[in-house]
Amino acid sequence: MTRTLYRNGRIFTGDESRWADSLVVDGEEFIHVGTEDSAPPADTAIDLGGRVVLPGFTDAHTHLLMMGEALGQVGLTDADSLDEIQRRLLAARRTASGVLRGRGWLFDAIPGGEPTAAMIDEVVADIPVYLDANDYHSCWVNTAALAELGITRDTPDPIGGRIARDALGEPTGMLYETAAQLHAWAHRDATTTDAQRDAAVERVVSAYLAAGVTGAVDMAFDELGLDALGRAAERGRLPLRIAAHWFVANTGDDAANLAQVRQASAHASGTTAGVRVLGIKLVLDGTIDACTAAMGAPYADGTNAEPIWPAERLLPVVAAADAAGLQIAMHAIGDAASALALDAIEHAVSLNGERERRHRIEHLEFAAAGTAERMARLGVTASMQPVHADPAIFANWAAQVGDERADRAFAWSEYEEAGALLAFSTDAPTAPHEALANMYVAATRASALAPGTPAVHPEQALPLERAIAHATRDAAASIGDGSWRGRIAVGHAADFAVLDVDPFAADPATLLTTRVVRTVIAGRTVHEV
Repeated sequence: MTRTLYRNGRIFTGDESRWADSLVVDGEEFIHVGTEDSAPPADTAIDLGGRVVLPGFTDAHTHLLMMGEALGQVGLTDADSLDEIQRRLLAARRTASGVLRGRGWLFDAIPGGEPTAAMIDEVVADIPVYLDANDYHSCWVNTAALAELGITRDTPDPIGGRIARDALGEPTGMLYETAAQLHAWAHRDATTTDAQRDAAVERVVSAYLAAGVTGAVDMAFDELGLDALGRAAERGRLPLRIAAHWFVANTGDDAANLAQVRQASAHASGTTAGVRVLGIKLVLDGTIDACTAAMGAPYADGTNAEPIWPAERLLPVVAAADAAGLQIAMHAIGDAASALALDAIEHAVSLNGERERRHRIEHLEFAAAGTAERMARLGVTASMQPVHADPAIFANWAAQVGDERADRAFAWSEYEEAGALLAFSTDAPTAPHEALANMYVAATRASALAPGTPAVHPEQALPLERAIAHATRDAAASIGDGSWRGRIAVGHAADFAVLDVDPFAADPATLLTTRVVRTVIAGRTVHEV
């Protein structure tokens, strides 16, 4: 094996107080991290020119196929008005064939926060249009798409979802939560070809490598993703380290729900090239922007939402998955949902006994006081996304919950102080996938989407070293990989990224323009500029 010395660098090891100026890679792992004068002999040497080296990022919560598809769709996150959304759709229609897909629109860009099919029909009425919301929990469609999906006034609302309707009961063009999954997304999956999915995988892999991401955790995995990533691995086109959580939907029937757990367990015990299935993913509630997250007290408008998984359906599934040794990841954005998630874990522990386990709660955008301490006692990981706290998209979030609750939004430091493992990720494509932009929001609480927007709750910002550690070391630890990757340390996998600017020495805003000039996975350079 070739032994390579990387010298003359500023190397952040992933331990907040430890830096080095050289490292040596032998095969797939680090055999030296320290000073050059103490480095063992090497076959080749690469001069880093004083550049910063970071451990490879692990995006601990993402959606790989969806992100790859989104990278090829009409981007709407920065469209700040209905006029701008319509302008982009009209421009995209000129090259669209058969269907038009967009993603990322924000509720506060729409008059009254209530999108309708008629708004899209004004500019594109002749082909179906599907527009995923920024949170990917709702889908806005035009009249042609409603017809293609066969949605009429007689179509019932599914468990955990809603079809928006007018006073006469006619569908108006919004599909919330499981209504989007069962209609718009199921149709998308049925009409997407393997070639299109393969192209999506190529896009997502290239994007992640360019961002210094060396590992990813898919948080809504299914057979389509398994097949697509397997094909990429067979072609030698999947250098990323990929783990996954199998998506389990609430069917309303315990037997059917438990059958999904057994399916996940079968995949977890099997071998699939390129992917390691770790456990299951459960979506307990929706989002605050759409007022579908389950809250302990009503929203500012007096409404509230019930959990998608009520306790009587949730507890048997969590207990069965825990007994099977699966890692359980539960989407819980509202405080009522996170309390329910912890109740379910405590129930599983009472049934299955004390042992080492590392379950997770995803998002935790608003959690009740004491939640962090409860998670620390149970050994539950707080999986959070700094980019979801971007001030450019915060106003609508805050308006839904009111000022008092908004003051405790995205309280990362609470989990640090409680001693819970805190893993950072992006939840792409609900937010940009770029790791350094994610770190900018974490370290400043300022906006990566609209630079110059004032920071919101800057007291919750974290020192950059700690933010990066949560996105590298702790993200790897969140899936049980902390003993062998996530840090630049002797005996660890040689996964790292080299930056063209030192963000520790410069204005944090440089994180928004800093480039990753080299990404290395298992000792092999997989991206270089």
